[in-house]
Amino acid sequence: MIIRLNRYLSICGVSSRRKADRLIEDGRVRVNGVIVREPGYRVDTDKDRVSIGRRVLKPQKKRYVILNKPRLYLTSLGDERDGKRSIRELIRDIPERVYPAGRLDYDAEGLLMLTNDGEVANRILHPRYKLPKVYLTLVKGALSSDVLEKGAFGIKLEDGLARPDWIKILGKKNDNTVLEIAFHEGRKHLVKRFFKSMGYPVLRLKRVAIGPIRLGNLPRGKWRDLTPEELEALKRSLGFK
Repeated sequence: MIIRLNRYLSICGVSSRRKADRLIEDGRVRVNGVIVREPGYRVDTDKDRVSIGRRVLKPQKKRYVILNKPRLYLTSLGDERDGKRSIRELIRDIPERVYPAGRLDYDAEGLLMLTNDGEVANRILHPRYKLPKVYLTLVKGALSSDVLEKGAFGIKLEDGLARPDWIKILGKKNDNTVLEIAFHEGRKHLVKRFFKSMGYPVLRLKRVAIGPIRLGNLPRGKWRDLTPEELEALKRSLGFK
Protein backbone atom coordinates (compact mmCIF):
# COMPACT_ATOMS: atom_id res chain seq x y z
CA MET A 1 0.00 0.00 0.00
CA ILE A 2 1.31 3.46 -0.93
CA ILE A 3 0.61 6.15 1.69
CA ARG A 4 2.03 9.46 2.89
CA LEU A 5 4.94 9.25 5.32
CA ASN A 6 3.20 11.27 8.04
CA ARG A 7 0.19 8.95 7.91
CA TYR A 8 2.47 5.93 8.16
CA LEU A 9 3.98 7.34 11.36
CA SER A 10 0.53 7.85 12.83
CA ILE A 11 -0.65 4.30 12.09
CA CYS A 12 2.56 2.99 13.66
CA GLY A 13 1.53 4.74 16.87
CA VAL A 14 4.42 7.19 16.87
CA SER A 15 2.31 10.32 17.23
CA SER A 16 -0.57 12.27 15.76
CA ARG A 17 -0.12 13.28 12.13
CA ARG A 18 0.60 16.88 13.15
CA LYS A 19 3.45 15.82 15.43
CA ALA A 20 4.62 13.38 12.77
CA ASP A 21 5.05 16.35 10.42
CA ARG A 22 7.42 17.96 12.91
CA LEU A 23 9.44 14.76 13.38
CA ILE A 24 9.85 14.47 9.61
CA GLU A 25 10.71 18.14 9.08
CA ASP A 26 13.27 17.95 11.90
CA GLY A 27 15.10 15.20 10.01
CA ARG A 28 14.43 12.44 12.53
CA VAL A 29 12.79 10.02 10.08
CA ARG A 30 14.59 7.80 7.58
CA VAL A 31 13.20 5.85 4.67
CA ASN A 32 15.49 3.03 3.59
CA GLY A 33 18.30 4.68 5.54
CA VAL A 34 17.89 8.11 3.96
CA ILE A 35 16.57 11.13 5.88
CA VAL A 36 13.30 12.39 4.40
CA ARG A 37 11.96 15.83 5.37
CA GLU A 38 8.75 15.86 3.33
CA PRO A 39 5.62 14.81 5.31
CA GLY A 40 3.87 14.00 2.03
CA TYR A 41 6.61 11.68 0.81
CA ARG A 42 5.05 8.44 -0.45
CA VAL A 43 6.13 5.16 1.09
CA ASP A 44 5.33 1.60 0.11
CA THR A 45 4.26 -0.11 3.34
CA ASP A 46 5.17 -3.53 1.89
CA LYS A 47 8.68 -2.65 0.72
CA ASP A 48 10.06 0.49 2.39
CA ARG A 49 11.91 0.48 5.72
CA VAL A 50 10.93 3.48 7.85
CA SER A 51 12.86 4.23 11.02
CA ILE A 52 13.37 6.81 13.77
CA GLY A 53 16.83 6.42 15.25
CA ARG A 54 17.39 2.68 15.65
CA ARG A 55 13.66 1.91 15.85
CA VAL A 56 12.14 0.38 12.72
CA LEU A 57 8.47 1.31 12.56
CA LYS A 58 5.73 -1.26 12.12
CA PRO A 59 1.96 -0.68 12.16
CA GLN A 60 0.40 -1.52 15.50
CA LYS A 61 -2.92 -3.06 16.32
CA LYS A 62 -5.31 -0.14 16.68
CA ARG A 63 -6.46 0.50 20.25
CA TYR A 64 -9.14 2.93 21.40
CA VAL A 65 -9.27 3.20 25.17
CA ILE A 66 -11.05 5.37 27.70
CA LEU A 67 -9.64 5.97 31.17
CA ASN A 68 -11.40 7.40 34.20
CA LYS A 69 -8.55 9.66 35.28
CA PRO A 70 -8.51 10.38 39.02
CA ARG A 71 -7.71 13.80 40.43
CA LEU A 72 -4.06 14.50 41.22
CA TYR A 73 -2.67 12.52 38.28
CA LEU A 74 -0.68 14.05 35.45
CA THR A 75 -1.96 13.43 31.93
CA SER A 76 1.49 12.26 30.96
CA LEU A 77 3.14 9.04 29.84
CA GLY A 78 6.29 9.89 31.76
CA ASP A 79 7.17 8.71 35.22
CA GLU A 80 6.33 10.57 38.43
CA ARG A 81 7.48 14.20 38.37
CA ASP A 82 7.99 16.32 41.49
CA GLY A 83 6.20 13.65 43.48
CA LYS A 84 3.14 13.75 41.22
CA ARG A 85 1.79 10.49 39.84
CA SER A 86 1.07 10.08 36.12
CA ILE A 87 -1.54 8.10 34.21
CA ARG A 88 1.27 5.86 32.96
CA GLU A 89 0.93 3.68 36.04
CA LEU A 90 -2.79 3.20 35.30
CA ILE A 91 -2.30 1.84 31.76
CA ARG A 92 0.83 -0.29 32.16
CA ASP A 93 -1.09 -3.41 31.12
CA ILE A 94 -1.91 -2.03 27.64
CA PRO A 95 0.75 -3.59 25.37
CA GLU A 96 0.36 -1.06 22.53
CA ARG A 97 1.75 2.45 22.84
CA VAL A 98 -1.38 4.55 23.25
CA TYR A 99 -1.27 8.26 24.01
CA PRO A 100 -3.83 10.80 25.22
CA ALA A 101 -6.07 12.51 22.67
CA GLY A 102 -6.33 15.67 24.74
CA ARG A 103 -5.56 16.42 28.35
CA LEU A 104 -7.12 16.92 31.73
CA ASP A 105 -5.69 19.21 34.39
CA TYR A 106 -3.79 17.65 37.29
CA ASP A 107 -6.65 18.46 39.66
CA ALA A 108 -9.41 17.47 37.19
CA GLU A 109 -10.88 14.01 36.74
CA GLY A 110 -12.96 11.96 34.38
CA LEU A 111 -12.94 10.78 30.79
CA LEU A 112 -9.63 10.61 28.98
CA MET A 113 -9.34 9.06 25.51
CA LEU A 114 -6.16 7.21 24.58
CA THR A 115 -5.31 5.69 21.21
CA ASN A 116 -2.51 4.81 18.81
CA ASP A 117 -4.62 5.96 15.85
CA GLY A 118 -3.07 9.31 15.04
CA GLU A 119 -5.78 10.40 12.63
CA VAL A 120 -8.57 9.77 15.14
CA ALA A 121 -6.58 11.56 17.86
CA ASN A 122 -5.98 14.55 15.60
CA ARG A 123 -9.68 14.86 14.73
CA ILE A 124 -10.73 14.60 18.39
CA LEU A 125 -8.45 17.54 19.16
CA HIS A 126 -9.18 19.70 16.12
CA PRO A 127 -12.01 22.25 16.62
CA ARG A 128 -12.94 21.86 12.94
CA TYR A 129 -14.79 18.63 13.77
CA LYS A 130 -16.76 20.30 16.60
CA LEU A 131 -16.67 17.28 18.87
CA PRO A 132 -18.08 18.49 22.21
CA LYS A 133 -16.21 17.73 25.41
CA VAL A 134 -18.72 17.73 28.27
CA TYR A 135 -17.86 18.61 31.87
CA LEU A 136 -19.60 18.54 35.22
CA THR A 137 -18.42 21.61 37.09
CA LEU A 138 -18.79 22.82 40.66
CA VAL A 139 -18.21 26.57 40.88
CA LYS A 140 -17.97 28.75 43.94
CA GLY A 141 -21.02 30.84 44.63
CA ALA A 142 -24.65 30.97 43.52
CA LEU A 143 -24.55 31.52 39.77
CA SER A 144 -27.77 33.13 38.55
CA SER A 145 -29.64 32.35 35.34
CA ASP A 146 -29.00 35.93 34.14
CA VAL A 147 -25.25 35.47 34.44
CA LEU A 148 -25.53 32.07 32.80
CA GLU A 149 -27.40 33.54 29.84
CA LYS A 150 -24.65 36.11 29.29
CA GLY A 151 -22.01 33.39 29.47
CA ALA A 152 -23.83 31.32 26.86
CA PHE A 153 -23.18 34.05 24.28
CA GLY A 154 -19.45 33.84 24.97
CA ILE A 155 -16.85 35.39 27.24
CA LYS A 156 -13.85 37.26 25.88
CA LEU A 157 -10.63 35.77 27.27
CA GLU A 158 -7.04 36.82 26.65
CA ASP A 159 -6.75 34.31 23.78
CA GLY A 160 -10.11 35.02 22.16
CA LEU A 161 -13.82 34.46 22.61
CA ALA A 162 -14.85 31.37 24.59
CA ARG A 163 -18.37 30.33 23.59
CA PRO A 164 -19.67 27.04 25.04
CA ASP A 165 -21.60 24.60 22.89
CA TRP A 166 -24.08 24.53 25.76
CA ILE A 167 -24.23 25.35 29.43
CA LYS A 168 -26.89 24.61 32.04
CA ILE A 169 -27.35 24.68 35.79
CA LEU A 170 -27.93 21.24 37.29
CA GLY A 171 -28.44 22.29 40.88
CA LYS A 172 -26.95 23.76 44.03
CA LYS A 173 -24.52 22.27 46.51
CA ASN A 174 -24.36 24.19 49.77
CA ASP A 175 -23.71 27.77 48.61
CA ASN A 176 -22.15 26.67 45.30
CA THR A 177 -23.47 25.79 41.83
CA VAL A 178 -23.29 22.55 39.84
CA LEU A 179 -23.30 22.97 36.06
CA GLU A 180 -22.85 21.04 32.84
CA ILE A 181 -20.81 22.78 30.16
CA ALA A 182 -19.45 21.68 26.78
CA PHE A 183 -16.74 23.08 24.52
CA HIS A 184 -15.58 21.63 21.22
CA GLU A 185 -12.20 23.35 21.46
CA GLY A 186 -9.40 22.45 23.82
CA ARG A 187 -7.60 25.62 24.88
CA LYS A 188 -5.57 25.35 28.06
CA HIS A 189 -7.63 25.64 31.28
CA LEU A 190 -10.57 26.83 29.16
CA VAL A 191 -13.38 25.84 31.53
CA LYS A 192 -11.57 27.24 34.57
CA ARG A 193 -10.75 30.52 32.83
CA PHE A 194 -14.29 30.82 31.48
CA PHE A 195 -15.93 30.64 34.91
CA LYS A 196 -13.19 32.64 36.66
CA SER A 197 -13.71 35.53 34.22
CA MET A 198 -17.40 35.51 35.28
CA GLY A 199 -16.42 35.68 38.95
CA TYR A 200 -17.14 32.03 39.82
CA PRO A 201 -13.93 30.01 40.38
CA VAL A 202 -14.07 26.29 39.59
CA LEU A 203 -13.89 24.06 42.69
CA ARG A 204 -14.22 20.65 40.97
CA LEU A 205 -14.05 19.63 37.33
CA LYS A 206 -14.98 16.27 35.80
CA ARG A 207 -15.19 15.39 32.10
CA VAL A 208 -18.06 12.99 31.45
CA ALA A 209 -18.24 12.76 27.66
CA ILE A 210 -16.30 13.27 24.44
CA GLY A 211 -18.77 13.39 21.58
CA PRO A 212 -20.82 10.16 21.69
CA ILE A 213 -18.47 8.50 24.19
CA ARG A 214 -19.72 8.60 27.80
CA LEU A 215 -17.74 7.91 30.94
CA GLY A 216 -20.68 6.04 32.44
CA ASN A 217 -19.93 3.93 35.50
CA LEU A 218 -16.29 3.16 34.68
CA PRO A 219 -14.52 3.02 38.07
CA ARG A 220 -12.03 5.74 38.93
CA GLY A 221 -8.50 4.82 37.82
CA LYS A 222 -9.70 2.04 35.46
CA TRP A 223 -9.72 1.79 31.67
CA ARG A 224 -11.60 -0.14 29.01
CA ASP A 225 -11.63 -0.49 25.23
CA LEU A 226 -14.35 1.19 23.23
CA THR A 227 -17.07 -1.15 22.07
CA PRO A 228 -17.42 -1.57 18.27
CA GLU A 229 -20.64 0.45 18.45
CA GLU A 230 -18.92 3.30 20.32
CA LEU A 231 -16.02 3.33 17.87
CA GLU A 232 -18.39 3.44 14.91
CA ALA A 233 -20.31 6.34 16.48
CA LEU A 234 -17.09 8.21 17.29
CA LYS A 235 -15.72 7.86 13.75
CA ARG A 236 -19.04 8.92 12.29
CA SER A 237 -18.97 12.05 14.51
CA LEU A 238 -15.45 12.78 13.23
CA GLY A 239 -16.43 12.55 9.58
CA PHE A 240 -14.85 9.23 8.68
CA LYS A 241 -16.53 7.39 5.82
